[in-house]
Amino acid sequence: MARPLTLLLVRHGQSEWNAAGRMQGQVAHVPLTPLGHTQAQAAAAELARLRPGVLLSSDLLRAVQTAEHCARATGLPFTTTPALREQGYGVLEGRPSRELWEVVDWSDAHWSAEGGESLAELHARVAAYLTQLCGEPPADVVALVTHGDTIRAAQAVAAGLGPDAMPAVTPHNGTVTRLEICE
Repeated sequence: MARPLTLLLVRHGQSEWNAAGRMQGQVAHVPLTPLGHTQAQAAAAELARLRPGVLLSSDLLRAVQTAEHCARATGLPFTTTPALREQGYGVLEGRPSRELWEVVDWSDAHWSAEGGESLAELHARVAAYLTQLCGEPPADVVALVTHGDTIRAAQAVAAGLGPDAMPAVTPHNGTVTRLEICE
């Protein structure tokens, strides 16, 4: 029986678009706000206490800036991967989030905006990445700096749930969520 792999999922700090209420998705250039940097520092301090052996991050700027705080706090270098990106929202990216309640079919895991990614596709991407981590764990405790929907997908995968049963609650910016996988 394989030893469980502990994942420490860090949600990036508040970004400028979080603060403005704009849909981010996979827009690469959105930086953290001053509050976001404070949240990232707090998450990094918590992460350092949990002593991960490896630090991996989404390649989107808000996650990279958060990972930089985590690297300083833990003394670990980090590498980036597009596998940890947020769900892609295609043509909806940059629009005010409040407008999306009338546009998005939140009840259909296979729905996606033009040029975007469905929850089912996000779930499959995250499941494939976690399967890869389980196959060749780089450490017993791995920190992943990522995004809200990506964390929800990882929680579903770890619980053996499909994309239609992802948790409804998104972790707050600058928080650390612990998961055990590969059991």
